Amino acid sequence: MRAESVTQPAAGGSFADIGAKTHSFGSHDVIFYEGDPAKRLYELAAGTVMLFKLLPDGRRQVVEVLRPGDIFGLAKSEEHESTAETLTEAQVHEIDLRRIEQSPGLQRKLTRCLMTQMQALHEHAVLLGRKSAVERVASFLMYLVPNRGGVGCFGPKDGAEDGFDLHLTMTRQEIADYLGLTIETVSRVFSDLKRRGIIRIDRADQIHLNKVCGLCQITGIH
Repeated sequence: MRAESVTQPAAGGSFADIGAKTHSFGSHDVIFYEGDPAKRLYELAAGTVMLFKLLPDGRRQVVEVLRPGDIFGLAKSEEHESTAETLTEAQVHEIDLRRIEQSPGLQRKLTRCLMTQMQALHEHAVLLGRKSAVERVASFLMYLVPNRGGVGCFGPKDGAEDGFDLHLTMTRQEIADYLGLTIETVSRVFSDLKRRGIIRIDRADQIHLNKVCGLCQITGIH
């Protein structure tokens, strides 16, 4: 179920600047389906959204997990190439594709966002093509830790504890579909990381990283 409003113009170079409609969605609501007409562009304002494709036999591949500020819905044809589904309650700005031509600031924002998302997709291709199951799960968890991991990470501040609490918005099956693994493999890797003292599983959706650097070291990027 979604509610609709019109966002008033504001500073900042977002869809809100040109009076975009804002939709509020519940958890696991579908924003658009694969094959729907692609006439609008979307900006995630709050919450988490996944994009996925279904194979003819029903298997699902989650191709992207979106966070606030990400833009989605751009298609090379007249139809959406994937389905967009919320993982949490979410707010989404929506504009007609033709309005992009009216806003140079929005064009620049779109370019920056697409470059960032392209880099993320390249990294995900490496994950799917070359990383082991443990490296994939570790990389996924590190993706959820703000400002840690990757080039330029200096680790924790001097004297600071290196733990971090994660709230997972994806089920084990959704994580498996994103990482190209089976749910059994994902569960086995989580259990192994727990046994090794790298993580603590408080609930299915609540995980504590005992040492972020220790997790980062098994992502395959070191």
